[in-house]
Amino acid sequence: MAKKAKKYKAQMKKIDQTKNYSVDEALSILKDLPKANFDETVEVAMRLGIDSRKSDQNVRGSLILPNGTGKKVTVVTIAAGDAAVAAKEAGSDYVGSEDLIEKIKGGWIDFDVLIATPAAMKDLRPLGRVLGPRGLMPNPKTGTLTDDVAKATKDAKRGKIEYRADKNGCMHAPVGLISFSKDALEENCLAFVREIVRVRPAVIKGTYIFSCTVSTTMSPGIKIDIKDIVKV
Repeated sequence: MAKKAKKYKAQMKKIDQTKNYSVDEALSILKDLPKANFDETVEVAMRLGIDSRKSDQNVRGSLILPNGTGKKVTVVTIAAGDAAVAAKEAGSDYVGSEDLIEKIKGGWIDFDVLIATPAAMKDLRPLGRVLGPRGLMPNPKTGTLTDDVAKATKDAKRGKIEYRADKNGCMHAPVGLISFSKDALEENCLAFVREIVRVRPAVIKGTYIFSCTVSTTMSPGIKIDIKDIVKV
């Protein structure tokens, strides 16, 4: 614990907490911070001026990062017949129907993405309490509830991420690994920002993005200048 605290303090010395940085500056600092003994995930966090409890202000969706996430993604597909064959050929790690549903009921959630056909949802719906809180419940907004399971599988394997604002209007998303080049991280960051701007609810007339930070798994957050984001 003392070692972690020492490293955190060393990182803090390199960050001016009173300053808002450009995306380029923030990533340069992040790349220069003392590193952990593993390849940390780089994450962007935002606080939006929305009330996500209202359906017309809910911000949720997915996008494929230009440079992927850098992580191996385990995909499970609940489908039968031709759809099951298509999912397997597309690279889904586990494909099945009743057998996989029973396995999940038994507590198995050792996967990153769950894809299902609409026909399978009647059997999956009772697992909402288990899958929902973990962000694993298939949903048409994120492209994981679909008849085109082959495309959904390929998208997930290519570096597709999902985002969703919580009840306080906050959201975060992984945009790569610290081992990525700064240019690759910046491209991924800006792709995520553009996506959040694109899905701005039409009813929001005032400030939409209140704050934005970038960090790694073990680092402090570095504040991003909102004006720099607006330029995007």
